[in-house]
Amino acid sequence: MRLLQWITSSLRAKLLTLFVILTSVPLIAVGSVSYQKSFNTVSSHSKTATLMVADQLGRDIDILFQDVGKLLEMSNNPTVHHFLYSQTETYEDAKEILTTFDLYRETYKFENVLNISMVNLYGKGISEQVGVFQLDVNPLRNPHFTWLLKHPDQVLNISPSDADQLDRLDGFQYKQPNVISIMAAVKQQVTHEVIGFIVIDLDDSVVEQFIDNTAIGQTGFFSVMDEQGNPIFVPSQLNKQKQAIQLQPTELTNQLIHKRGSFVDTSQGKPKFIVYTKSEETGWTIVGSAPLQEIVEEANEIRQVIIISVVLSILFTITLYFFMTRWLIRPVHLLKKQMRQAASGFLEAKVKTTGQDEIADLGKSFNTMLQQIKMLLEKGIHEQEQIKKAELRTLQAQINPHFLYNTLDSIVWMAEANKNTQVIQLVQALSRFFRISLSKGRDWISLKDELEHVQNYLIIQQMRYRDILDYEIDVHPSLLNTPILKMTLQPIVENALYHGIKNKRRKGLIRISAQAERDGVFTLVVEDDGIGITSERMEQIQQRLNMASSQELTEDNTIIGFGLYNVHQRVRLYYGSNYGVTIESVELQGTHISIHIPIERRDHL
Repeated sequence: MRLLQWITSSLRAKLLTLFVILTSVPLIAVGSVSYQKSFNTVSSHSKTATLMVADQLGRDIDILFQDVGKLLEMSNNPTVHHFLYSQTETYEDAKEILTTFDLYRETYKFENVLNISMVNLYGKGISEQVGVFQLDVNPLRNPHFTWLLKHPDQVLNISPSDADQLDRLDGFQYKQPNVISIMAAVKQQVTHEVIGFIVIDLDDSVVEQFIDNTAIGQTGFFSVMDEQGNPIFVPSQLNKQKQAIQLQPTELTNQLIHKRGSFVDTSQGKPKFIVYTKSEETGWTIVGSAPLQEIVEEANEIRQVIIISVVLSILFTITLYFFMTRWLIRPVHLLKKQMRQAASGFLEAKVKTTGQDEIADLGKSFNTMLQQIKMLLEKGIHEQEQIKKAELRTLQAQINPHFLYNTLDSIVWMAEANKNTQVIQLVQALSRFFRISLSKGRDWISLKDELEHVQNYLIIQQMRYRDILDYEIDVHPSLLNTPILKMTLQPIVENALYHGIKNKRRKGLIRISAQAERDGVFTLVVEDDGIGITSERMEQIQQRLNMASSQELTEDNTIIGFGLYNVHQRVRLYYGSNYGVTIESVELQGTHISIHIPIERRDHL
């Protein structure tokens, strides 16, 4: 489950899985087919080579017996015939026969021939080791002689296990263990009648040398079995009894029905490769036995080579994958990283593109997209600024007509009262007031101009309410050049006049001051000693100051002045929610209004 999650977690893991599958599956398929074919081919060659070794061993044994069989030619010697046919013997005849034996030995150099013997049907015989002798028993009691009597043209090869049957013929058998006896009938030349038998005793060590010097693989060996499947010769370094038990199962002997062949024996533990061939001269079976693993060792080496090749190919593929993904996936990772930064709001997270491929084109498109988003955001911000300015101008436009209506109303009644001088002063003050209000369309003016603007307003109002209004302006000269939003003080002063001083019914004072505070903020203060505000109304005023729309204020214009609300909203709209108007008031004592504004420098003022 975790492996599946890892594979599906990233493009790099998917590509790695795809690379490994696309590489390993064909390699494994090709490797399996190659291994199977090479295994069959090499195994067949190994088995054929092993069978050829068995054939060669059989031929060596056949050649040995063919060479030794040449001694049987002595049975055609007339002296031998005379010796076997007559009932009496002479010293000269015996000496001549023994000389013949020596002559053949000298001619063929048979070092492994231990003894040559001859015997007639009556038990008289001659031997290299014993000389002339007479058997005490009838020679035909020996089953081999009896068989040769019936098959005079055949040659018998008696293995050491069968040679003990000659022991009953005292003086005939060569007294040494492990002897191979080659027997043939001696026939009369004219009538071809059997007149005796010749026996050649051969040291079986010569066959054992063939067995010992011929091996299969590392631990395999050859052995020789007779026609009944009994082991005759096994390697000298092995335990014969134990090995005989291993070679005698019925399943094995039943396989040895052909002249030559091979098969795999699985009847005793690990599989063994069995190869066999028959000797033409002796009728024995040469059987080779070796672990199958050793016979197919070369095929197994090929399998290992194929497995190593597949593994190395997969490792090479993975290494190649890392180089390719570093070249291919790394730009994707960088693009992914930059996209995450862009998603978090950092629009400067551009991609450095190299090349002309699809990923580079994608990076260029991403950079173009960020540029377009940035332009749209800047455009949106610009539009918001324009909307903000429009809102400020709208709020300002709502203040000016309100004041103009009241001033014109005063001019009208002064004109009706023929107070021409006051009318002139009032119109001049109104002219200066609107000159500063217009300010060539600017929204920002210096604090000095704003104070002059308020002073003109107070002059106008003082002419209207001469009996009830006094004012003071106290501002430190260092703050006079501070930029301020136009029409900030006038609405507050107007609110103090109409809601504080006017309702007092006696003369009151409006005091305007400014003071700098820490952290780049200064405060404009408008104080009056009017009737003040009750605590209930103060709570309502605070709630109304935080209203979202100026339209809600028109429902109860007596609670808070319209201009006061507009000033508060304008300051918050431009400077932020941390700034604006705060009110402190004590009933029948007066009101203290503060306007908190950050100090800004504007070079164009």
